[in-house]
Amino acid sequence: MKTLILGASGQLGIELSSLFPEAIRTYSSSEVPGGVKLDVTDFQVLEDFILKVRPDVVVNATAYTDVDGCERDRERAMKVNSEAVRHVVRASRVVEAYLLHVSTDYVFDGGKGMYAETDLPDPVNYYGLSKLVGEAYALSYDDSLVVRTSGVFRHKGFPVYAYNTLRKGGEVLAFKGYYSPISGKLLAEAIKELVETRRTGVIHVAGERVSRYELALRVAEAYDLPKNVKEVDEVRGWVAKRPFDSSLDVSRARKLVSVDFYSLEENLKHMVVA
Repeated sequence: MKTLILGASGQLGIELSSLFPEAIRTYSSSEVPGGVKLDVTDFQVLEDFILKVRPDVVVNATAYTDVDGCERDRERAMKVNSEAVRHVVRASRVVEAYLLHVSTDYVFDGGKGMYAETDLPDPVNYYGLSKLVGEAYALSYDDSLVVRTSGVFRHKGFPVYAYNTLRKGGEVLAFKGYYSPISGKLLAEAIKELVETRRTGVIHVAGERVSRYELALRVAEAYDLPKNVKEVDEVRGWVAKRPFDSSLDVSRARKLVSVDFYSLEENLKHMVVA
């Protein structure tokens, strides 16, 4: 099975690369050893590359995930998170490749939490909107699966920020809201299983519902650090609105995937820290 991983330099992409060692991997800025540099916003080159490689499977882990950056540079957000997906779909359809596209909990407004796959998306910021349009393009192709996830972390992300801040004696400012953080390693393992079974449609793969305040305290407990954590309504400098509770209902995925990607305790084991 010839696999193409788009976005192999990100936290998820790094973990996917270890699980698909023979995969063709692309990156845009951070170099990936043995990878191919590819600008997904150069749509003609993107399509030509997929047509030349002729993969059996395409995993699209490329995304512009800077939530405030998407608000400031909406054109880039739409190009990376939406339009590029349309061109990935066009080429995948020609070579008859199975497409797994990674999306986000931020397609929801955060009004209720524990969102199921059947709930109606309603993003509150441009990042969520651009990812929702990307989902629509992906789902226009019958042989595709959209995997929505939440708060992916590995060597970056909120849990790592909490660890680094507390270790240095600082105060963690935790947004007063909920989500479903997951380690890149466990998300990658779940994705590998889903690729092997070639599921289609939409599926949620994420961790336990938790507040960032509680999560920071759990990190402190796990690493015996001071519990200097403060819950705040918003973080200074934020441009984009955040959904209050974007947690995902993953009951369907837990029935289909054997790996324990859900428990917070298991996820925190795979946090990469110095």
